[in-house]
Amino acid sequence: MAEFDVNERVDITDVVCPVTFVKAKVALEELDDGEILAVHMNDGEPVQNVPRSIKEDGHQILKLIDNGDSTYDLIVRKVGD
Repeated sequence: MAEFDVNERVDITDVVCPVTFVKAKVALEELDDGEILAVHMNDGEPVQNVPRSIKEDGHQILKLIDNGDSTYDLIVRKVGD
């Protein structure tokens, strides 16, 4: 993640869908436009649904990083309303 200047991080590995997206969305709402959020999540439903939902909300997906341990880090830039 060194290639991105991450402003905030949220770990959603301890929750299940749809709460995963809700926690990520709340974290994004607390950021200013253009800031970057790193979302740490489990493989499976979260990695399938959270990036899609964030993109549908109009934010920019910068990268999805496979950590090799059944978790991923989703790097997102907040786009203004």
